[in-house]
Amino acid sequence: MSELPNIPARLAAPARWDAKLARQLVLPLSNGRVTPNDLTTVRLATGLAAAAAFIPGTYAWSNIAALLLVVSNFLDHADGELARISGKTSRFGHFYDLACDTAVTVLLFVAMGIGVRARSGIPLDIPPVVLGAIAGTAIALIFVLRMRIEEMAGKEASRQGAFRGFETEDVLYLLPLVTVFDGVIPLLLAASVGAPLFASRVVLEYYRLLRSPKPVTESTSEAELA
Repeated sequence: MSELPNIPARLAAPARWDAKLARQLVLPLSNGRVTPNDLTTVRLATGLAAAAAFIPGTYAWSNIAALLLVVSNFLDHADGELARISGKTSRFGHFYDLACDTAVTVLLFVAMGIGVRARSGIPLDIPPVVLGAIAGTAIALIFVLRMRIEEMAGKEASRQGAFRGFETEDVLYLLPLVTVFDGVIPLLLAASVGAPLFASRVVLEYYRLLRSPKPVTESTSEAELA
């Protein structure tokens, strides 16, 4: 697909494979009436639908939920790419996107917990809804802190580990495999332990950034020498 002539050439191609695909798909929308916030709203609706589909706890609904989440996760990159190539960026849109990410993530894992609770004969020492809330809140905290780190120290400081365009969060695209093999319970247990541990690491990174000395600007150094 060729780029539209009014797309600024200075915009570098994204490194992530899903962002590259999202950019190609939203190119025709860059001069239209569809805004990035419109795509964010569709992402929110799809994510909430995914969460709702996990609530019954059945095998069929869990697989539907996983597919809806894949679509929602992809749309989360599409709205950002549309904002970049169209120039329709705004501070409200940035926070709206973050709020949708947070809401979808927390509600998704809580819904998983509700679905697990709905299945009889599964003994857990901690209520599955609590496990879901722990996992979802920890992941949402990671999102928020990484955004703050990026604002304070640049995108490179908040960049996740990547291999050939694949990053840590791309594991969400594998959720259909989890549900196909009926692995929602192991996923919930793993996320309730792993997400808080990873969140603790991000909290430490954020704390170190807050404590690090601010770079001396040219104006500051001149004032000190005066």
